[in-house]
Amino acid sequence: MRKSYKFRLYPTKEQGIILTKTLDVCRYIYNEFLADRRNAYERCNQGLTTFDQINQIKYLEFNTPVQSQVKQDVLRRLGKSFDAFFRRCKSGDVPGYPRFKGKDRYNSFTYPQSGFGIEGNKLKLSKIGNIKIKQHRDIEGKIKTCSIKRELDRWYAVFSVDLGDNPAKVKPVTSIGIDVGLNSCVTLSNGEQFDSPEYYRKSEKSLAVQQKSLSKKKKGSENRLKQKTKVVKVHRKIRNQRLDFNHKLSRILVDRFDMIVFEDLNIQNMVKNHHLAKSISDVAWGQLIQMTENKAEEAGKYVELVNPYNTSQKCSGCGSIVKKSLSVRVHKCPECGLVLDRDINAAINILNLCTVGTTDRACGVMNVGSGYEAGST
Repeated sequence: MRKSYKFRLYPTKEQGIILTKTLDVCRYIYNEFLADRRNAYERCNQGLTTFDQINQIKYLEFNTPVQSQVKQDVLRRLGKSFDAFFRRCKSGDVPGYPRFKGKDRYNSFTYPQSGFGIEGNKLKLSKIGNIKIKQHRDIEGKIKTCSIKRELDRWYAVFSVDLGDNPAKVKPVTSIGIDVGLNSCVTLSNGEQFDSPEYYRKSEKSLAVQQKSLSKKKKGSENRLKQKTKVVKVHRKIRNQRLDFNHKLSRILVDRFDMIVFEDLNIQNMVKNHHLAKSISDVAWGQLIQMTENKAEEAGKYVELVNPYNTSQKCSGCGSIVKKSLSVRVHKCPECGLVLDRDINAAINILNLCTVGTTDRACGVMNVGSGYEAGST
């Protein structure tokens, strides 16, 4: 089982320059060896392997010293890009050929095995030095790799850790169905609702001001670069707010329930609706589901994705189909008389579709602790 830990780095001005130069060397290696692969295909109709290129790179020297394993990892990253390209070709998808990396498109390098270590409040990096690190929590497991990542004007260390075998699965006792939405971020089958914070919507005005100012700056000028940084910082704040909210919400769900059931939504197709795309992107359903799955796996609990077909139209009391548009927010069943909030009704239906049983019921009979029973009003 693998897990990642991300910590903020505080390099000095000189260390920041070295980190930036290291990134430039890695980007240069990536682009040069990508060009070699392209040329090999065009001239000889024969590809180069990652192993071939790793044997070549040891003969290259750079003004900025970079640890050998870091340079080799760049070529493995390039190899993975080509592997993904050929895999898409075989599957029939429209492939995107690996691209050359500009300065804004290459922002990390990795120590895959050695050359790094934490000593007190310092991160020791080979060929770079000791950098102050804010280690806000202990690292569990065995550290396998260390990636140094630049995000605009900030630097981070990301450790990939091996936690050993997956934990034993718990015997599910409590379960919950979850309907994701736009008015409420999530609605639980027990009647609880968590409102969507709408971070992007709240920041739209300030973002529009910064973007308008950016559009007036001369292309290529120093002022345009400074203004572009301001725009990126607004987006970064929104992203971090959303990340924090989803981390906390997913933790609440995993701590409280052993079995969590979501709809298996095709979010990529849903955002093609230009009326809802902005709102769907703002609530970040996919991120929430992924975080919940990761936390549940670590805790030995269950997350299941079920077919969303008719979960909003079906009556959770008697199973009748009650057609209603998106504007209708209350479910009223003419057959059994059930009157229920539309989203709660959908959440109960979602739970009833799960396939993993609990000690108190087989899924599809009743929601443990939901407070709603078939036929209740």
